[in-house]
Amino acid sequence: METRRITVLSAGLGVPSSSRLLADQLAAATERELTAAGYNAVVEVVELRDLAVDIANNFVTGYAAPRLAEVISDVEQSDGIIAVTPVFSASYSGLFKSFIDVLDPKSLDGKAVLLGATGGSDRHQLMLDHAMRPLFSYLRTRMTSTAVFAGPQDWGNGDGGTSLSARVDQAAGELVQLLDGPQPGRKAPEVSLPFEQLLAGISGGR
Repeated sequence: METRRITVLSAGLGVPSSSRLLADQLAAATERELTAAGYNAVVEVVELRDLAVDIANNFVTGYAAPRLAEVISDVEQSDGIIAVTPVFSASYSGLFKSFIDVLDPKSLDGKAVLLGATGGSDRHQLMLDHAMRPLFSYLRTRMTSTAVFAGPQDWGNGDGGTSLSARVDQAAGELVQLLDGPQPGRKAPEVSLPFEQLLAGISGGR
């Protein structure tokens, strides 16, 4: 059974955080979809709030503290990323952008990404298309068609919650489609050929 590694980035600042709540729902839905598709899912959720000091120090010193270095490595080695941020001033949070800035831009090339955001009004959902998508497009990632925004009405027990669940499942399914099959940047497993086939290849080249 093949393994797909997902790193979930939550840039919420509060405790509890609506961004973390959305990130957890997206992570759980993706794990279910991966399992249903026959993959072994390894999902790690990272609270960027806990790395805020290390991220700031990295800008000043150029050195990533051990925990930050570990998270950077996890992001680089993952097959897919779920990125969730609160909306601040019609854009992603400064903490979220600062973490993205400490990554090697080339490390995200071709990586599958699901975008999510939370805010106090439905008007903020435009940020996903006007800020988040251009950022990850610049980083040459492969994004799901569906991005998920959650506002205050989505955390109730009425139709809003059901609608959010449907959007989460749709986005998770699209992420698994991006993760299906050989992944960009992954080396194909080496296969040992029989000696006779190797000899035939050498002979044919004469």
